[in-house]
Amino acid sequence: MTTTGSWPMPAARADEHRPAARADEKAAGPLRGPDGFPGVGLGEVAELAHRVAANVSRVLVGKPDVVRVALVTLLAEGHLLVEDVPGVGKTSLAKALALSIDCSVSRVQFTPDLLPGDITGMSIYNRQTEEFEFRPGPVFANVVIADEINRASPKTQSALLECMAEHQVTVDGVTYRLASPFLVVATQNPIEMDGTYPLPEAQRDRFTARVSVGYPDPAAELTMLDEHAAADPLEQLRPVADAPTVQAVIETVRRIRVGPEVRQYCVDLVTATRRLPELRLGASPRATLQLVRAARAQAALHGRGFVVPDDVRAVAVPVLAHRLLLAPDARAARRSTAELVHGLLTRLPVPAPVRS
Repeated sequence: MTTTGSWPMPAARADEHRPAARADEKAAGPLRGPDGFPGVGLGEVAELAHRVAANVSRVLVGKPDVVRVALVTLLAEGHLLVEDVPGVGKTSLAKALALSIDCSVSRVQFTPDLLPGDITGMSIYNRQTEEFEFRPGPVFANVVIADEINRASPKTQSALLECMAEHQVTVDGVTYRLASPFLVVATQNPIEMDGTYPLPEAQRDRFTARVSVGYPDPAAELTMLDEHAAADPLEQLRPVADAPTVQAVIETVRRIRVGPEVRQYCVDLVTATRRLPELRLGASPRATLQLVRAARAQAALHGRGFVVPDDVRAVAVPVLAHRLLLAPDARAARRSTAELVHGLLTRLPVPAPVRS
């Protein structure tokens, strides 16, 4: 396990330190820049997203949709699961996104002998002071790269549940707040199953989106050979944003308006997954919240202060598919959850966008 960056060490009792409440989903005043409410303008949001996307694309060639989903996850205050076969750039995507932001970064190589305290930190007895001192783990960073997360035991995987859902860690009855922004980028290999532990449904539901990198097309692979054969592109990558700027952008994204018709469309889409006979488990209410937040981030990438149905459709598959469990018959027929979500998007009526 290797970690980099500095570890903040805020400390408070669990009953004194509750996670900050999110902005009301319905609250949406006019979007202004620094001269209005604290935050940045939508033009600056789109510009920052473009800079980060261009930086990441220097490493991950020919995958603009994958980079887009990663940016949406960051701006939606979520967490990203990168799932694909070996060698397609899962860890490179995570590293490139982390290195594009001037913030604290840690990387954890998940192994079968990894313990929960190796991630969250633990209390260690100091013989000089005769007291226990908390030593923060690698989760105390802005961006945490959890490499091959399914190689660790379920007990260790569950150590991330509180971190991802509430942005805090509780050790020995004391709660420690995590840094802001906070993003977990986890990778896993769905093909090589020996010595792995599938992520439980509770943990998969904590990830805002899942993305598969996939093989590059021949032209992109040729470009990769020309640009990456002589040097590692990660070594030349430089930050194009910093943590305070990203946090200000996230504050702006929170205020993007979601009209009642679009909110109803999100609810109808998630509810429809629970009625599909091909599924034994549909999407949870948490999925509805994450879908709305991701749609806000998608709208921000286009510099819009309101969400349209196309924003929801653009993020529906990466946000919903990994939360669904196929019924035995559908699994035997080799159906996929992404295919089922696409089918729902085709059948559900799309509301007309309202810009009020």
